Amino acid sequence: MSDFLLISALAELSSGKGFGFNSNFLEANVLNIALLVSGVFYLGKNFLTSALELRQQKVTEAIQEAEERLQQANTRLLDSEKQLTEAQTVIAKIKKEAETTARTVKETILAQGKLDIERLTNNGKSSIEKAELQIKKQIQQRITNLAMERVSTQLQDYMTPSLQSKVIDNNIAQLGGQL
Repeated sequence: MSDFLLISALAELSSGKGFGFNSNFLEANVLNIALLVSGVFYLGKNFLTSALELRQQKVTEAIQEAEERLQQANTRLLDSEKQLTEAQTVIAKIKKEAETTARTVKETILAQGKLDIERLTNNGKSSIEKAELQIKKQIQQRITNLAMERVSTQLQDYMTPSLQSKVIDNNIAQLGGQL
């Protein structure tokens, strides 16, 4: 395109007109725009190229950085998954141990409870037997006391002084024959 503009400019110069004011409005604008565009491309080519290269470099660096972050994230994810698996294994082991311990404690408590019940039952039976013996002794003592009181009362009513002297004489006579 720049060759076309250069040729047009040379053609205009050779026609003898030279540079000057062009009164043809449409023709002048096209020429001016063509010159402006070719100048922008020619002068801005290096700037635009370097800006695009810089932008491409930044995008490439950003992509590389993102890929590195992705690799780090994947590594951390794998580590986290490994730790999760290990934690789940430990949790399962702890649950199993807790169940075993709970079962053992339950069995121990039940066995101890049975022993305690047997001991309490035996102690209760022993206490009841002691209480029965004590009550029997108290009843026997009371019966003996009542019998003694009754016999004593009956003897006092039945024993008169003359009967008393007959019993004494009779006992002395029995003793005298043995001596």
